Amino acid sequence: MAATTKHGWALLLGKIALTLALIAAAIAVVGTTLARYDVIDKLAGFTGFVLPLRPLFNLGELPVNTAMLIIVLALLALVLGWILARRTSKSALLAIVLAGALLGTGLWLRGEAAKYPAIHDATTDLANPPAFTALDIPADNLRGVETEAEWRKLHAEGYPDLETVTMPGTVAEMIARAEQLARTKGWTIIMSDAEGGHLEAVAYAGWLRFEDIVSLRVEVAGEDSVTVDMRSISRVGVSDLGYNAKRIRAFLGELAPTS
Repeated sequence: MAATTKHGWALLLGKIALTLALIAAAIAVVGTTLARYDVIDKLAGFTGFVLPLRPLFNLGELPVNTAMLIIVLALLALVLGWILARRTSKSALLAIVLAGALLGTGLWLRGEAAKYPAIHDATTDLANPPAFTALDIPADNLRGVETEAEWRKLHAEGYPDLETVTMPGTVAEMIARAEQLARTKGWTIIMSDAEGGHLEAVAYAGWLRFEDIVSLRVEVAGEDSVTVDMRSISRVGVSDLGYNAKRIRAFLGELAPTS
């Protein structure tokens, strides 16, 4: 009887940990799903996901967040249950799994962010990026950097491989190919000018389908060749986790004629 009573405290701690973990997981899943389908704002949905990962206080040099507290509470329930009654709490185990998944995803995102410069605007031509005429560049496009020169510096250091590409074909042919490729990727074509060598579209990133704007510029390079430049900008956020640069590499790689 005494062991059962003592074990009751461990079970209670496990249930509290599981309840908190379920709430955090529900906010993350429901929030990001609603944001994906534009029921709520994209950033609001993302904020709900990272809420359990935001530091509550510092333990020395270690920032402690809600997910970590849930794991500690669940571990305490497991330890108490085993010491007092040689039993484990299934609720505590499930809480550790849920909170651990949230924490692991957060650590993965932080690791990904560290790999790339904290910018959200990528292009193949830093000196003269493709312009936007049908779409508006966000007024706060320099968010996260002080000046355009700093953006160029971070871009050059982070994406030295992005550069103008020369391809065989005419301007009109290349714009037609680009438009077809963009549609297969699910992008929304905003404008396509075969004669002027210009295309603008809205692309989508991640589970939340963040809207990024894309501009493609095609110019005559020689008798049977053209140069292609591309620019991709995220409308929200500071770091794009490399999405825009990856998009440019993939698109231009697929755009090039295979024969």
